[in-house]
Amino acid sequence: MTSPNTQSSSVGHLTQPDYAALPIVAATWRDLGAVMRLEKQCFTRDDAWTFLDHLAVLSLPGVTRLKIEYQDELIAFIAAEKQPEKHTAWITTIGVAPHHQRHGLALRLLATCEKALQYPVIRLSVRRSNQGAILLYRHTGYKLVDEWPKYYIGGEDALIFEKKFD
Repeated sequence: MTSPNTQSSSVGHLTQPDYAALPIVAATWRDLGAVMRLEKQCFTRDDAWTFLDHLAVLSLPGVTRLKIEYQDELIAFIAAEKQPEKHTAWITTIGVAPHHQRHGLALRLLATCEKALQYPVIRLSVRRSNQGAILLYRHTGYKLVDEWPKYYIGGEDALIFEKKFD
């Protein structure tokens, strides 16, 4: 017998989740510890946010924050900030735990976040070397609109992608 949100196939003794069935729900400040743990799995120390950055993204108004959990573990998270004066929203972070990547979770989070934002323009930045993320963004309709030289610690450029909605 399988539990909800799992498939009947197993790898070794681990039951694989039915990724498409995992619900996307709002994240809150109560997810602070889990979001910080997920970030350590997804990003280098140079890209890590501070405690206050995490607290702000999980508690300030005007921020859309969504998560996916599996067996009481946070496995994916996205946050976006609205900039009403510019009629633009920025996706500030998106991460999927490495052992849950390549199963469509980032795609689902991105689509759900875009729908929740309902803004005419959504932007995001990504390291030039993050080819997996770049492919995802291009696949979902984001266009490269700018480059910020040496934006990241270590001197790597940021690529700025944008998606426009009617």
